[in-house]
Amino acid sequence: MTPAVRLLLVATIGAYLLQLSVPGLTEALVFAPRLVLLRPWTIVTYMFLHGGLGHLLFNMLALYFFGPRVEALLGTRSFVTLYFASGVTGALLSMFFSGTPILGASAAVFGVMLAFAWFWPDERIFIWGVLPVPARVLVIGTTVLALFGGFSGSRDGVAHFAHLGGYVGAFAYLKLRTRGQRRFRQVASAPTAARAPIGSTETRDVRTVPGLGSIDLSTVHPVNREAVTRLVDKVAAEGVAALTERERAFLGNFVSVGPSGANA
Repeated sequence: MTPAVRLLLVATIGAYLLQLSVPGLTEALVFAPRLVLLRPWTIVTYMFLHGGLGHLLFNMLALYFFGPRVEALLGTRSFVTLYFASGVTGALLSMFFSGTPILGASAAVFGVMLAFAWFWPDERIFIWGVLPVPARVLVIGTTVLALFGGFSGSRDGVAHFAHLGGYVGAFAYLKLRTRGQRRFRQVASAPTAARAPIGSTETRDVRTVPGLGSIDLSTVHPVNREAVTRLVDKVAAEGVAALTERERAFLGNFVSVGPSGANA
């Protein structure tokens, strides 16, 4: 469990308990587009409200499963920015396309799901604990369902445009974030340094690997350590050009590019 995910879980569950015990709290904090100028705080507070135990449970389970790995990669501050940016854009998109009052953490959680698929597109997600689906397919599938539900005028009580807005906000944030990252460039081949085994917390000296600085695996969260090691091995074996754009963005969170690197 990572710090921001733990705090968000506690705050959201606590807010639900307050909803059950404090009359009028839900009405005061729910996001109602026609009242947004009178209650601007609701564009944030609606994320902590839920319409029932099942609604709360679904969102918190998704945050629990996807959030820690994303936070460990991005860092707590960037993760919190991603979470709230997704929630705010979810509210805005729902306001412009629906106008119906909304509540729930779904938009923010959908943003976290997109970030997970952004960095681990092929990671298998077990739907209902049984059906394995790559993360990118899960995001594509839920996007299609949200588009259909939103534009078909479905009255299923689901804020489809808020879900789409969560994806839009997360995508925009990740694109802006990667614009400022250092990119790798191909340089002349060089012999590869000795490799630490996967899971090792030793400093992995990759200064002789084209385009890379050195990575101290002890500073990498355990949930990301194997993926970092795999990508470093890939660069060592095939060169920087073999990395996909998202692999470069992922590795760029850990690599301090030295003289061999170039700014975008």
